[in-house]
Amino acid sequence: MRYLFSIFFSFITLLSVAQNGKIRGTIVDDKTGETLVGVAVLVKGTTTGTASDLDGQFTLDVAEGSYELQISYISFQTLTVGDVKVKAGEITLLDNLRMKESTLELGEVVVSAEVIRTTEAALNTIKKQSASILDGISSEKIRLTGDNTAVEAARRVTGVSIEGGKYVYVRGLGDRYSKTTLNGMDIPGLDPDRNSLQMDIFPTNLMNNMMVSKNFTADMPADFTGGLMNVETKDFPEDKIVSVSLSTSFNPDMHLNSDFLTYTGSPTDFLGFDNGARGLPGGADQRVIPTPISGHSQQEVVDFVRSFNPELVASRKTSLPNYSASFSLGNQISLNGDKKLGYIFSVSYKSEYTWYGDIVYGEYQRYIDPDLYEMRYATLQNGEMGEQNVLVGLLGGVAIKTTFSKLRLTAMRLQNGESRAGKFEIDNDGQAVGQSGYFATSDNLEYNQRSLSNVLLNGVHVFKNSGWEIDWRLSPTFSTSDDPDIRKTAFTHSSNGSSFNAGAGGNPTRIWRSLGELNAIAKLDVTKKYTLNDREAKLKFGVSHTYKYRDYEILLFDIQFFGGQSWPDPDPSTVLNPENIYPNRPNSIYYQSGNIYPNPNAYRSNVNNTGIYISNEFELFPKLKTIVGLRAENYVQKHTGRDQRYASGDTENGQNLDNEKVLESFDLFPSVNLVFSLTDDQNLRASYARTIARPSFKELSFAQIIDPVSNRIFNGSFFTYPGWDGNLTETRIDNFDVRWELFMKSGQILSMSAFYKKFDNPIELVRIPEQQTSTEYQPRNVGNGRLYGVELEFRKDLDFISPAWSHFNLNGNFTFVESLIDMTEIEFKSRKSYEKTGETIRDTRQMAGQAPYVINGGVSYNHYESGFDAGLFYNVKGPTLSIVGAGLFPDIFIKPFHSLNFSLNKKIGESKNTTIDFKVSNILNARTESYYQSYHAENKPYSQMSPGRKFSLGVSYRF
Repeated sequence: MRYLFSIFFSFITLLSVAQNGKIRGTIVDDKTGETLVGVAVLVKGTTTGTASDLDGQFTLDVAEGSYELQISYISFQTLTVGDVKVKAGEITLLDNLRMKESTLELGEVVVSAEVIRTTEAALNTIKKQSASILDGISSEKIRLTGDNTAVEAARRVTGVSIEGGKYVYVRGLGDRYSKTTLNGMDIPGLDPDRNSLQMDIFPTNLMNNMMVSKNFTADMPADFTGGLMNVETKDFPEDKIVSVSLSTSFNPDMHLNSDFLTYTGSPTDFLGFDNGARGLPGGADQRVIPTPISGHSQQEVVDFVRSFNPELVASRKTSLPNYSASFSLGNQISLNGDKKLGYIFSVSYKSEYTWYGDIVYGEYQRYIDPDLYEMRYATLQNGEMGEQNVLVGLLGGVAIKTTFSKLRLTAMRLQNGESRAGKFEIDNDGQAVGQSGYFATSDNLEYNQRSLSNVLLNGVHVFKNSGWEIDWRLSPTFSTSDDPDIRKTAFTHSSNGSSFNAGAGGNPTRIWRSLGELNAIAKLDVTKKYTLNDREAKLKFGVSHTYKYRDYEILLFDIQFFGGQSWPDPDPSTVLNPENIYPNRPNSIYYQSGNIYPNPNAYRSNVNNTGIYISNEFELFPKLKTIVGLRAENYVQKHTGRDQRYASGDTENGQNLDNEKVLESFDLFPSVNLVFSLTDDQNLRASYARTIARPSFKELSFAQIIDPVSNRIFNGSFFTYPGWDGNLTETRIDNFDVRWELFMKSGQILSMSAFYKKFDNPIELVRIPEQQTSTEYQPRNVGNGRLYGVELEFRKDLDFISPAWSHFNLNGNFTFVESLIDMTEIEFKSRKSYEKTGETIRDTRQMAGQAPYVINGGVSYNHYESGFDAGLFYNVKGPTLSIVGAGLFPDIFIKPFHSLNFSLNKKIGESKNTTIDFKVSNILNARTESYYQSYHAENKPYSQMSPGRKFSLGVSYRF
């Protein structure tokens, strides 16, 4: 209650001193880049002064005018900042005031406020002194460039690849080996099966920084290998934030397109969720549903069929351009004494329309004849699809701090809804192995809704003059992913007419999928700064616990016919007309449940992961920093589920798990990082660390999840096959890195790296060779793997060419990797059985998910004084093995996507509070393609679509 009175009193005080302005700044150690606590800040010639808090921040209330600040701290040279101009009602920011350790020449360091405002040197110092290989972008840099979202800012971080306009990967390793955290905590994304959190949801004006760690230290979670990106949100904004932004984008191939496919949804689709219009009909979850042979009355059967939404056809309308809007606010308020209150809030809305008029899904096989090189198709789907995606985001936080303590509460809510409608022609070749041969046309209607609710409670406590610091965090997250009423209606066409054929295009189906997941994490980190041999050292130790729980279920229903069929006009919109519903002849439609009880496509899983660590950072010898750490994690995953055989009543031969352990391990993760300072601006690094990659919930299950569009089926790993015992285990990785790095002024950097990684039991997605009539995949441990790589990174201003080029910047990252997997005997023999004439099958191959090369490059023009920023960014990943084939089925690769994007930001107005941004995405009009590859054969499509070029225009205003 006293805090409420303090806040009220503070607002009254603010009104009475409205003619004053504020000076805010952050003070850091020039050597380490760490913030300094308790530094005295005095306005020269006055008695006005204050001290920096645990974040190194300070605030001074002064009248309008020009001032000199004197900043002093024991064992540091006094720093004088001149020409600090303050305007009434405004905030003057002094970012990164750098204090140098005192020497025998105890002179005073004098700088101007203008120089301080345009430097990113503190981030460079943090990277130079970091225990891990680090890169990132600071809030100061983001403020100057005008990027609106985290994904736009991430393009400026060397070594980072952006995929799908929202996900961030490092060094070409895919999602399994990358990780994204928010405020240092592991939270699931909107896609619960990804390690990466989508980055387009975070407004940059609420971000403190974005940092990428490319190697492991003991205080990090052990389940990443490629890179870990952490997004840190602001808790105490430097100045008052009240901003609004609006943007729109136009794709000539997709927007204002009268051929856009859609269907009738619910009145709340525009908010990203279904209001129940697609809900499961009453009684459909019962073991016995009304059918002509279930004992129910005729009227009950009719009413049950009519309870299903009769819309089965994809309809056309004109698509709108994409549009988005956001509003953000934040500030900090001085309370009584040394207390400060900070708050942030953001709401965002985004609506996107996507239309693909040339989608191809292909299933191809090899000929067993060694002299036939070309592949043959089993199934080809050609069609078009429309998608409408809505994303609503809410982010809010409040924090209170004193000089030596801080407490903050942050909450985030994401709601995402995607409606899809498609029309496809399906051509199945009866001459291919396991195929019946047919031609069908299909209408597909889908809706997916996802939500994520996250809360973070965080406390930081610094014990004055003792070197001790405690940081504790609690973060629960609840997420959902539901697919209500997925509808597929496929007519099979033949010379005898059109009908529904279970053995060809299939009977019309309805699927409901639901997933709920809870993640709860608690974490405690303790740091002690001390001296060893008269040199600074740091001991760090901590403990964490993660609990995860998932509940998943699939329900399936399909149309049956009580008698024959007659469809003289095969139109999906008429299928559920009253004259076709039981008992009306000839079609006499009723719904049949495809669900067995207990449901083999339902599971519940949980994880308990307890981690402890200790690390020590010290200098045994001058210029050689040593960071030694050990992390231990005790991981237990349990599962409740059963296979089809058990669910069908075969309790003797079937499998049933009731909260049984399916993964249990206690692992030690040692790490050693050596940093040798060649000069003040050069480091030579060497590191070793052991990390891990664990299977996901759905991978450790009996689940069979069908993609209703492509008709491909994901199988959980528990299903056994010849050569696969159903025992999926973790992947343990040994990581070795060597890196030379040169840091230059204004955030410029040049580095060269070499790395080696050894994989024990890597997990890859494998085409199941025994399933020849359907297209099915399964995650499996394959043979051991290893990769070797080199990396070159640079960020260089071009003022060395001419002063006229001083505002141009060139940056790039080139990664080249050789990866090898030792095949299992089963895989090797399977490949040998389809070896072609002239082909030599070796017992090694490329690693799935690892690109052989990654190229990131960009050139940018930054004229901060005029508020103009422009950049051209390019990214490509080499051909990447996506799904492992064998024998009859070829390997599937992802084709390089040459992504070239342009962005331009211009701040206008006297105070430059208005920003206009213009972007062009996919300038080269590249296609998204995956393909089958076989020896001396032409590549054939697995999937392909054209995203087209997109032009975006946005405006934001900061009050």
